[in-house]
Amino acid sequence: MHTLVVDLGYGDAGKGTVVDRLCAPRPGAAPVTAVIRFNGGAQAAHNVVTTDGRHHTFAQFGSGTFSGVPTHLSRLMMVDPLALATEARHLAALGVPDPLALLTVDRRARLTTPYHAAANRARERARGTARHGSCGMGIGETAAYALAHPADAPTAGDCTARPVLRRRLTLLRDRLTAELGPLDAPPVDACLDAFTAFADRVTLVGEDHLPRLLRRGPAVFEGAQGVLLDEGHGFHPYTTWSTTTFEGAEGLLAEAGRPRSALRLGVVRTYTTRHGRGPLVTEDPVLTAALPEPHNGHGRWQGAFRAGHFDVPAHAYAVAACGGVDALAVTHLDAPVRHGALRLAHGYRTPDGPLDRIPLAEPGNLHHQQALTGRMLTARPDRWQSPGRDPHVWTDALSAALSAPVLLTSCGPTAADKAGPLGDPAASPLSTGRATTALSGSRSRCPGTSPV
Repeated sequence: MHTLVVDLGYGDAGKGTVVDRLCAPRPGAAPVTAVIRFNGGAQAAHNVVTTDGRHHTFAQFGSGTFSGVPTHLSRLMMVDPLALATEARHLAALGVPDPLALLTVDRRARLTTPYHAAANRARERARGTARHGSCGMGIGETAAYALAHPADAPTAGDCTARPVLRRRLTLLRDRLTAELGPLDAPPVDACLDAFTAFADRVTLVGEDHLPRLLRRGPAVFEGAQGVLLDEGHGFHPYTTWSTTTFEGAEGLLAEAGRPRSALRLGVVRTYTTRHGRGPLVTEDPVLTAALPEPHNGHGRWQGAFRAGHFDVPAHAYAVAACGGVDALAVTHLDAPVRHGALRLAHGYRTPDGPLDRIPLAEPGNLHHQQALTGRMLTARPDRWQSPGRDPHVWTDALSAALSAPVLLTSCGPTAADKAGPLGDPAASPLSTGRATTALSGSRSRCPGTSPV
């Protein structure tokens, strides 16, 4: 069985560490054949810490790389060759032999270029205090340009055809410059040299590659960002230009002739966080100070890293936006041990009255989503539940709140700090239909000595 990993929050719930665990060799489990990236691009920041203390923030490489699991960047990815080269160098410095040899890239994947990134930053500067909280890496610009000019948007496959790529990069630069003024980006020839070097080093593949890959054995589909930032269901305008639900992964499976063949795993942490502006109803500055993040902090373009108590309505909304989940992975279970005041909010108080369920509309109804954002920004948390410091009570509370069993728990940054799944997820208690915590193995132990 394949596994789809999606963050049910605003991002930073621990997708990387969950994928790392799923890819680690496990008794009784078939080895993972590949990690497949199916949305977003180089703005992803999935932190993985190995048991021997190595740390890498995975952006385009899959988070199973330390276990030697290959990565496939699907046609839905936005590929940044310059950022990819930097990431490969860091992985090599950490002892991964020839990281680019572990990578395949669909020729149809869109290219993110320095012109996209420069335009992204120019727009954010122009917004002043009304910034959206972009990562500043050109992801939204890549998607917007491809929508506006689908025949001209550069792709990974263009990197093998220098004249075609030159024409497309020149047109891209000129269009963005005409709109925004001079861009802080290198000349076209410098980009051409870098992108053709990228094509020489990675394996570019066609549409027949993914079906073959999925026939070899179980794969892990690694999502980026979080469902509450989804382009269609997120709280506009504080969203990403990417579909962050299971939709893209399910579409790729269907194209490969394997529809509905995967376990849908939603990742949550025991408290709710987000980077930068936008709604965070349960925000508590005390938590931000009490639970410091070693690998998350203030971003120049995103803004501050913010924390709040677990927001049940927001996460339940994410589950609904996804069309449901089969199971949960719960991270940061050591946080309640270290900070016993953590709680769950089951509802909101708003100027229009109490709100226990966030209404879901058809994706892409931006008028509805913007009105929803306004309501969320004036809401205050209500109907509190205090599970205390016991991580077992927390997993039961989260399972009940989101109506899904807990398959995997995490009490620290490494794979050794995880509990479950110890075997094939298809053989786990999930298959019995239990709607309560269902760990494949012993309960997790949370010493409360290190952040997840």
